[in-house]
Amino acid sequence: MSASILIVEDESDLSSVMADYVAAAGYAAQVIADGREALASVRCSVPDLIVLDIMLPSLDGLALCRSVREFSEVPIIMVTARVQEIDRLLGLETGADDYLCKPFSPRELVARIKAILRRARKPDSEAPLVEIDDAARSVRIRAQLLDLTSTEYRLFAAMAMRPGVIFSRAQLLDLASRDNLDVADRAIDSHIKNLRRKLAVVLPRAEVIHSVYGLGYRFEL
Repeated sequence: MSASILIVEDESDLSSVMADYVAAAGYAAQVIADGREALASVRCSVPDLIVLDIMLPSLDGLALCRSVREFSEVPIIMVTARVQEIDRLLGLETGADDYLCKPFSPRELVARIKAILRRARKPDSEAPLVEIDDAARSVRIRAQLLDLTSTEYRLFAAMAMRPGVIFSRAQLLDLASRDNLDVADRAIDSHIKNLRRKLAVVLPRAEVIHSVYGLGYRFEL
């Protein structure tokens, strides 16, 4: 399904050209010339991206952008004939993701639309950071399979599924003992050390398992 682009522009010739280029790029283009009408439309159905002129009848682009930001993080490209620095700052501080000054090339507009949509959708296309498959007793970090022992898996899975919760040594010892192993209290430290070493391979700059002095350990990214 193609991305929907709402063009809010009251210059009919310009909006027509923008819509043609947006449609030629494979997107679904909708044009609205009035600010209040555009706001009502977005409240009803949020598009994938908004191309927003600043000078609009009934509700200007800056006010419209502020109103949209109260309920949506939809990407917004602001367009204006004003070139003063204060307008650039106002537009971006209002919540715009990008800014184009008239006159501009429709091809540049399409290129910016593509770049913003690519950034906006990138997290959705990536694998989840942590994947736990209890049936297979496996853990993947950024799609990379960790080579964990049965005990390491049990400890990691318990903590990862309850991020921020502190697990005492006694709790971790109980988890490790469920594998019918005689686990000494200090062996927990060894298991945690091994887990940290294996996690550091796929998350070299992140501390995942935190020590809480006098209490135990917690998982947090």
